[in-house]
Amino acid sequence: MTELRSIYEDMGLTQEELAILTRPRRIVTATFPVTLKNGRIRMFLGHRVLYNDARGPAKGGIRFHPDLTVEDVSELAFLMALKCAVVNIPFGGSKGGVKVNPAELDSHELEQVTRAYIRAVADDIGPYKDIPAPDVYTDERTMAWILDEYERIMRRHQPAVVTGKPPALGGIEARRYSTALGGVHVLEEAMKERGLTPKGARAAVQGFGNVGENMARLLHERGCRVVAVSDVNGGTANPSGLDIEALRRHKAGSGTVAGFSGGKRISNEELLAVDCEILVPAALSNQLHAGNAKEVKASIVLELANGPTTVDADDMFYARDIMVVPDILANAGGVVVSYFEWVQNLSNDFWPEEKVLKRLHRTMTTAFSDVHARCRGGKCRLRKAAYELGVRRILDAERLRGNL
Repeated sequence: MTELRSIYEDMGLTQEELAILTRPRRIVTATFPVTLKNGRIRMFLGHRVLYNDARGPAKGGIRFHPDLTVEDVSELAFLMALKCAVVNIPFGGSKGGVKVNPAELDSHELEQVTRAYIRAVADDIGPYKDIPAPDVYTDERTMAWILDEYERIMRRHQPAVVTGKPPALGGIEARRYSTALGGVHVLEEAMKERGLTPKGARAAVQGFGNVGENMARLLHERGCRVVAVSDVNGGTANPSGLDIEALRRHKAGSGTVAGFSGGKRISNEELLAVDCEILVPAALSNQLHAGNAKEVKASIVLELANGPTTVDADDMFYARDIMVVPDILANAGGVVVSYFEWVQNLSNDFWPEEKVLKRLHRTMTTAFSDVHARCRGGKCRLRKAAYELGVRRILDAERLRGNL
């Protein structure tokens, strides 16, 4: 949040505006007991933070993580508020989760933890109040448990209480690849600004989970040459371009991209320095830092991961005229399609996939245009422009409500 504080100073915000931006509206912390498979009762700690809801009901994921803290959750909730404002969907920002190591529990125990957590926060979530979604170590199955438990408590169907659900329960098929597809739409606009075209452009993707794998596939389908990919076990590179479908089959069989016969084995660190026009960090935070930023050869860095670039690295990229498309814009495709899911659930409607994809494209390209417009006429950072745009939209909503 250091960079945000400097942006606040540049914007000349009043003390009243700073007070609204620097404090969450509501923090709920609860402890709750769960009976484990061995018969022992264990207490778990959960949080739900609603940071700001001036622009609409709060939106934010639920994560299960052993190192979860309320400070982390609060910061992520604020970033969600900014992300929704940047892509101009009528949501505020929230976040939540449980301090737990999912690897230590079986499926039944995870279900019991999920249901107990929802019972603890049920009064603080809802379709018009605060809408959860998947996050770290939670998925469609977790959202189905949340939906079922909430509906049991409320004694009525409320499909719009949660997004990222299985399609059979009101979810959207496109949600599974929407983060990557939204990133592609933004990237294509960024490439136009740099005089690049997808056909033949070289790309490297760090991270080959759901987002990274779909990103590599979508780039390949658009004619990009994906020259390197990696996951937690290492990576593979081929200057002539990787066969993405063969690579996906290799990963499905072995559980990793490492050892793929169609490329040379490389490390995650080496991937960041390969010759390419497009670098896509889609794995962990803080992967690009002062120690390796000077080795990056890409013209565009598309942040599909959350916070993959440190402040020092961002400064170095700016000095070298490397365009960094910030995470709150680049990876917003997921929350955009979550918004579409929510709208459909409220009206008990079903949109054909073509309509979902068309609206996603329009929303993401408009968002890039809105952010980039703040840079025209002078050199500036897209990250700074995105933060300023998000902050202004939140404060405008607060002002219209009479809170400023």
